[in-house]
Amino acid sequence: MRSFIETWKKAKEVNVSLPVTDDPFYKSLDTILYHVLRSSRGYITWICDKLNLPDPEITPAPEENTIEKYPEYLEHLLEKWEVPLCNVEVEKFEDKLYTSNWGVDHTIEAMLEHAVMHPIRHEHQLRKLMKEM
Repeated sequence: MRSFIETWKKAKEVNVSLPVTDDPFYKSLDTILYHVLRSSRGYITWICDKLNLPDPEITPAPEENTIEKYPEYLEHLLEKWEVPLCNVEVEKFEDKLYTSNWGVDHTIEAMLEHAVMHPIRHEHQLRKLMKEM
């Protein structure tokens, strides 16, 4: 997440131009940041729900018009990610399939991998766009 944020800040500084798309989370750099932060919250909340763990109590991501609050939100998000899965037995991560919010079945392990790769994928996209400038 921190690496993605650094790349996002660089893209913002150089005013990267995004390709035209129908994706509502890819209409601006601010919407990409919102999407990545919001998704990170969603992944851990979903995982806790599926494992019957307490809600991690992560506040919603700052909206586009308040995106300047992202540094403090990122710290809050990362802090809240630290605790919920610490005492979960390893077998729980791979023993069962759960349907994601977008309708695809995942094990908890697969969702964790998805959560890690999501900001990396968007970071890669931003780096590629900056390179093409």
